[in-house]
Amino acid sequence: MRTTGLSEAERRPRPGSQSALRGRNRQRIVDALREAGPLTQAELSRRTGLSAATISNIVRLLADEGAVSTDTTTSSGRRATSVRLSDDGRLVVGLDFGRRHARIVLVTPGYEVVAERAIELPRGYPALEGVRAVRDVLDELMAERGVRRSAVLAAGLGMPGPIDRRSGTVVQGTILPEWIGVTADDLSEQLDLPVLLDNDANLGALAEVTWGAYSEVENLMFVKIGSGIGSGLIINGKPYYGNIGVTGEIGHTTINEQGAVCHCGNRGCLETVASTVVMLELLYRRQPGNHGTADIVRRAVEGDPGTLRVLQDAGSAIGAALGNMANLINPEVILIGGPLAPIGEPFLEPIARSFSRHAVPRVGDSTTIAMGSLGDRAEALGGASLALRHVDALALV
Repeated sequence: MRTTGLSEAERRPRPGSQSALRGRNRQRIVDALREAGPLTQAELSRRTGLSAATISNIVRLLADEGAVSTDTTTSSGRRATSVRLSDDGRLVVGLDFGRRHARIVLVTPGYEVVAERAIELPRGYPALEGVRAVRDVLDELMAERGVRRSAVLAAGLGMPGPIDRRSGTVVQGTILPEWIGVTADDLSEQLDLPVLLDNDANLGALAEVTWGAYSEVENLMFVKIGSGIGSGLIINGKPYYGNIGVTGEIGHTTINEQGAVCHCGNRGCLETVASTVVMLELLYRRQPGNHGTADIVRRAVEGDPGTLRVLQDAGSAIGAALGNMANLINPEVILIGGPLAPIGEPFLEPIARSFSRHAVPRVGDSTTIAMGSLGDRAEALGGASLALRHVDALALV
């Protein structure tokens, strides 16, 4: 008779044992919280397929261990228990780069924003110089909170251009030519962090189903209208990247075959008639100066007739492109993001009107078109979501 203790192999849960099943169920709950942020126990049940009783038992065990925290909330008018991963001092970073700006957010595994800052960058800045400027700001934010570099798990970084996911490289077609050829490894070296690189519109879509008002939406399209026009797709609840990662390039939909030459090399792309660059050229061609999208927003809010006409023409072209796209993918929700979102209805209305004219009636009638709910924070928040989704769950719990 053996009287010694069990070996490590003997203590390890056997596949199919109750302890192994509990471990898998626990991991499913952790993964759901890591991907979606705080969820009610009912939402956890729907996402994982586990029973309410199983969810309740595992959440209680995780809470006893300090791995999650719970709060009382309201869902569909009823009291509910909200669950989030606990803040243990570790963080991820969300970064958004544009033509003349960058935004940095520091976020806990429980999806709480603990620090945030936006900075201006000079037009035409070299990519890695812009990244170094952001690294300096990130160092300041960490110093203010007393955060060690080792406590930051990863960074999700968005920029306005196509990215070949096979190599993690920014490729031709971006409105920031200074970024062409930059890789995720280059960015990781500059930031001294693991970096996940993605298109900013993809991150906007991810943010809206994670942080925004559309967490229950399985098929969503986020359209960012700025110096360029791109879209991010959530298909069947997951970000859609296609074959090599170059998806959602709605800004290069042909609107006029005889139109202006686009920076992508084609003629008459949507970006050549509806980007903010084109709008500013139309509005200020006789008024040289340092004008920006804030001027378009201001003039639209004031009801300037010329500005409203420019927005109507651009909205009509955007709506036509969206109608054709919706006929292919049949989204439940299309959200309009980017720096013109504060204009609201005067910009949304011509987009929706043109969309209805070009979408198949059943598709048009069943698709909601609205302004994004996160404003200019969407892409950076999406970067944080991307980082949290890709960090090994064992690093968090």
